[in-house]
Amino acid sequence: MQRYTVCIFLSFFLLSTIAHAEENVDIEQQKITLYKQIEAITLIPWHYLAAMNRYEANIAEDPAEDALIHMNIPKEKWYGAAPVEEPADEETLLLFGGIGKDGDGDGIADRNNQYDVLYTIANYLQQYGNTPQDIRTGLWNYYKRELTVLSIMNYARLFETYQKIDLDETAFPIPKGYNYSYRNTWGDARGFGGRRIHEGTDIFANYGTPVRATTYGIIELKGWNKYGGWRIGIRDIYNRYHYYAHLNGFADGLEIGDIVEAGQTIGSVGASGYGPPGTSGKFPPHLHYGLYKDNGKTEWSFDPFPNLKRWERKDP
Repeated sequence: MQRYTVCIFLSFFLLSTIAHAEENVDIEQQKITLYKQIEAITLIPWHYLAAMNRYEANIAEDPAEDALIHMNIPKEKWYGAAPVEEPADEETLLLFGGIGKDGDGDGIADRNNQYDVLYTIANYLQQYGNTPQDIRTGLWNYYKRELTVLSIMNYARLFETYQKIDLDETAFPIPKGYNYSYRNTWGDARGFGGRRIHEGTDIFANYGTPVRATTYGIIELKGWNKYGGWRIGIRDIYNRYHYYAHLNGFADGLEIGDIVEAGQTIGSVGASGYGPPGTSGKFPPHLHYGLYKDNGKTEWSFDPFPNLKRWERKDP
């Protein structure tokens, strides 16, 4: 019965996608439509499927921009111990411990079929239940990596909150109307705390100048660090971690786990850091802005200067 239902839903989706193609329907809305159809079958809320798909697109080496589904289920999970690496019926895969499922009703579980893949993921999560904690458990057992689980759960919160998945708005961290200056300082040498490179761009401004979130995201870190002083860390839906340091203070009410929007004030420029909590004034006031990228295995710093220039040009 469930397979019959899957076939009906996905057949309807394929037909509706073709029908709407001539009307230039937004691909993001097409994705949401598919996620919601799978939710109706499996009871896995659509925003978790969207979040997992977004995460998989982020870590893909060469994601196809026009693809609906970016999930790449490893061969060892799809086939289990089955002595095949080609489309097969799901009963055979199940016999050998594989998770591959037939999502489009053609009788074959094809690892390269995006509908089979999405249904397989939803079916996998369904084994654990459909509450947030159940899904967190399922994600942990699938990825075995805490940062990955945290990222997907947070993306899901953002998608559920805004009921959309294209949260691409950006903002320059200093509002217009305030004096500031900056140049590319990423990779410069730093001496405090030992020899290290500067993992960011310094934007010099007066004490108290507002500092804004550059993208939509969720606060992962907030507090004191002897290098960065009062600092805050926010991760967006593209596996990028935005680091704001040397602040004079934080915006009222902000806490770890809160959602922030592009352009929202999160603190103000200061000169804190290079010592125990409260140390300030060891350098001119400025915002240290850093960007880090997670590829699903490790996280590294990259030069934020090009992004800052682009956001500065387009910022309203």
